[in-house]
Amino acid sequence: MSVDLRRVGSLMLLLMLWQAVAITADSPLLPDPVAVVARMVADSVTGELPYHLGATLARVAASFVLAFAIGAAIGVMMGRYRAIDRVFDGWLIFFLNLPALVTIILAYVWLGLGEVAAIAAVAINKIPNVAATLREGARTLDGDLAAVAKVYGMGRWRTLRHVVAPQLVPFALAAVRTGLALIWKIVLVVELLGRSNGVGFQIHMHFQMFDVTGLLAYALAFILVVQAIELFILGPVEARLVQWR
Repeated sequence: MSVDLRRVGSLMLLLMLWQAVAITADSPLLPDPVAVVARMVADSVTGELPYHLGATLARVAASFVLAFAIGAAIGVMMGRYRAIDRVFDGWLIFFLNLPALVTIILAYVWLGLGEVAAIAAVAINKIPNVAATLREGARTLDGDLAAVAKVYGMGRWRTLRHVVAPQLVPFALAAVRTGLALIWKIVLVVELLGRSNGVGFQIHMHFQMFDVTGLLAYALAFILVVQAIELFILGPVEARLVQWR
């Protein structure tokens, strides 16, 4: 895997800028990168950081799978069948504009302060975005290719695999990236409001104690995990899926 020196240099510049501002401020409210990394290491040794990161990632994974499966099915149906799109377009707009905070609070009120409510709240917030993206993809499907597949008797499964799916890949990848970016943020809010573990819960606890070093340590650890997923999972998967081009 090649290393983008410009990206590395840019990140190093950001760290140097952070270090310079922290030295200038000389305040416990703005710790330097060394102190934040030291806290990350210390909490990793005790097992506290991996535990809370694992709890957050489990919620992200469950919410994402649920939201993508339901949202993709809804989006493709709305994109392929105009009657369905006309009936449910208003619903889609409504849920796209429903604030995440309202959904989270209602889920906790109706379902209780449990994992089901947390995952459901996150999924409900993401399903409309996935549906909207996949709907646009389904609308752009090439009808001529589908007609050719029908003439050659490819069958429904082979047509879906070799004709429909490749055309939807760019839209699905866009939904995955935007979905994960949104879900990670919403999960932190869910944990802050009603869970007893996870990165969001820890950030809330450190905020209450004005422990900025701990707050930044958990935030940075979470960002690093997200970047690792992008670099080692999403990037290679995208390169493989678009290889046919």
